[in-house]
Amino acid sequence: RRELDGEDLVVADDSGAIGIGGVMGGGPTELTPASTNVLVEAVCFDPVTVSRSQRRHKLFSEAARRFERGVDPELAPVASARVAELLVRLAGGTLDETLGVAWGSPPEARGIRMRLARPAALVGVAYTATEVLGALEAIGCAVRQEGDVLSVTPPSWRPDLIDDAGLVEEIARITGYDRIPTRLPVAPPGRGLTPEQTARRRISATLAGAGLTEVIGYPFLSAEAVERFTPGGHAFRVDNALDPREPALRLSLLPGLIQIAQRNLSRGLTDVAVFEVGRVFGDGSTDPAVYGTAELPAGGSTLPSAQTGALAASVPPQPWRVGALLLGETVPRGPGQPAVGAGLADALDVVREVALAAGVPLTFRAGSRPGLHPGRTAEVLAGDRVVGVAGELLPAVSAGSDLPRVVAVVELDLDALLARGAGQAPVAPVGTHPAATQDVSLVVPVSVPASEVRAAVVEGAGPLLEEARLVDDYRGSGVPEGMRSLTFALRFRAPDRTLTAADATAAKLNGVALAAERTGAALRE
Repeated sequence: RRELDGEDLVVADDSGAIGIGGVMGGGPTELTPASTNVLVEAVCFDPVTVSRSQRRHKLFSEAARRFERGVDPELAPVASARVAELLVRLAGGTLDETLGVAWGSPPEARGIRMRLARPAALVGVAYTATEVLGALEAIGCAVRQEGDVLSVTPPSWRPDLIDDAGLVEEIARITGYDRIPTRLPVAPPGRGLTPEQTARRRISATLAGAGLTEVIGYPFLSAEAVERFTPGGHAFRVDNALDPREPALRLSLLPGLIQIAQRNLSRGLTDVAVFEVGRVFGDGSTDPAVYGTAELPAGGSTLPSAQTGALAASVPPQPWRVGALLLGETVPRGPGQPAVGAGLADALDVVREVALAAGVPLTFRAGSRPGLHPGRTAEVLAGDRVVGVAGELLPAVSAGSDLPRVVAVVELDLDALLARGAGQAPVAPVGTHPAATQDVSLVVPVSVPASEVRAAVVEGAGPLLEEARLVDDYRGSGVPEGMRSLTFALRFRAPDRTLTAADATAAKLNGVALAAERTGAALRE
């Protein structure tokens, strides 16, 4: 028993529906060895209706495959007569000619007007009138010539011929494609990739150059996979999904990267470093019902202009993301060299590579995200806006996916990143004067992020400071409880002169003063 839709076409008698037209017959009217009276029915069904019905009910039959591709509407009388003849000749049946009924008539063939010069204009081959007429008659068309204009009536078995362009294609096919000349088109000036496309390609090339392999993840996920990284997120679901177990469109690139890592591990590849630049479908914060629905036109018809706005509004946002996953060993074990496993530091390095390629300065701060280790996760910021995350998977998530305990992952909002960036990596000038280096150790509360302390030192030190790098985070003897000592290696350089020790010290103390004002930092004795 099947639930019918208002669009379904059924074959019915006094007992009700006995079959879905052009798709499948019903059990009560099925032929069996005991059948003695057979009613032969030959019908031409609408291709679009048959195609939608078979997919709606998941009834894929040979009849439906033929009807959805178009059947000659004039074939029904011939087909029914042939079936009756075979039943009489091979099955010993008796034909009752009093019951023959014909209903409806094939649609009238619509003529197509085409100028004789049209094929040459479209294809670029100087076809003669004899060649044009011969090719059209060879495919069964009825042709009437009126001066330099042809009136062409396609045969009933060619419903695809609806305009002069279709006729020209048939003429080119019959006369031979080898006659069509080959010319290299001239690219119009002033066109090319957009800045965003260029930036995405540069980011992909940069990550590939850093040793990662680009992959393309599957956009369909199970509800569990979506919930793992975006709990409570509103995912768009596909009604006729290829796999009913994975009907949801992805809100994150991470589940797809995890699936790819699983597949590689199952084939013996224990060291995996992959990335993907792709789209996700919505941000998970908006219910898909908000976007509404839009009815698509029937096959072969044009969408009315009044519906284009509704159709565009029903399409969810599809932002670009860049994601990466690393596991196994980044440095293999060798003689006298222990192996180095992938971890949070490698995820942060991937972010730095993206920042360099995008031309956007990025910073980090401690953060959290569902599915990631709470003590091994960093939020990625462009200015004061969070544009992504880098960290390690929760051990439970790794174990549930048959992955090693430590798996480093990255996901960045590429649209937000490129919207803030210049689209080109900054190039620092090469200094021609010697650098002055100094270290500074600051004692701050454990709760104060090292990035905030570093930012204050950099701002306070001014333009002479070329680099500030955190080299030590000490907690123990000599440092009060609840405090830690952060040591920064500072490098100073002036573009026009050689700095003295006093110049470097003054700049360093200015940075220390601003750090003390903003974060409560104090010089370690």
